[in-house]
Amino acid sequence: MTQLEIQNIEKQAAALSLDDHIKLMEVLAKQLKIKSLKSKSVHDWSALYGAGKGLWDGEDGQDYVNKLREDR
Repeated sequence: MTQLEIQNIEKQAAALSLDDHIKLMEVLAKQLKIKSLKSKSVHDWSALYGAGKGLWDGEDGQDYVNKLREDR
């Protein structure tokens, strides 16, 4: 969407009555909530592949977990 189109929409919204302006804001808020929820539900777990490389550095996994639990 171009800046000119956005400005046109802003002008139209400013000309609305208070009730219509509130209705528009409610519709936009619902749309934003839906888009926000959709974007949070899509994760690229493959991007985490290898993130812990070197974390254990040859240490046994169970020993590592046991040390973490002792630190609590």
